[in-house]
Amino acid sequence: MKEFMKKLMPQEIEVWYLLPALRREIAKFLIKDFKLSQKKAAVILVVTEAAVSQYFKSKRGNEIKFSLKDLSKIKQVSKNIVSNPENLISFLYELSVYFRGSKVVCDIHRGKDKNVSKECKVCTGG
Repeated sequence: MKEFMKKLMPQEIEVWYLLPALRREIAKFLIKDFKLSQKKAAVILVVTEAAVSQYFKSKRGNEIKFSLKDLSKIKQVSKNIVSNPENLISFLYELSVYFRGSKVVCDIHRGKDKNVSKECKVCTGG
């Protein structure tokens, strides 16, 4: 049974690693660039203020490092979140779709699941 537990679905990578990393970057943008308090960022992200503090200090969601291009996309979406916080789920979904099958997700998948081959094309539908 232990061998079975090591095999991860791409969706698990998104939930366990990608979404926390996205929240981390969004929290940082909300606080640094959009000058929101941690409390306001927590309300917008629907998480606790402690979670925002951990995201801001990269103590949570820190297993993925994004490229400058990726950070630009996340910042753009963060701006949309500030303007329309009621659409948070749609914006997070937009980002998860953007990164689905990307090098970011594939690299973390390969790093966490040694059973994933270098030729794996599951996420990209290949």
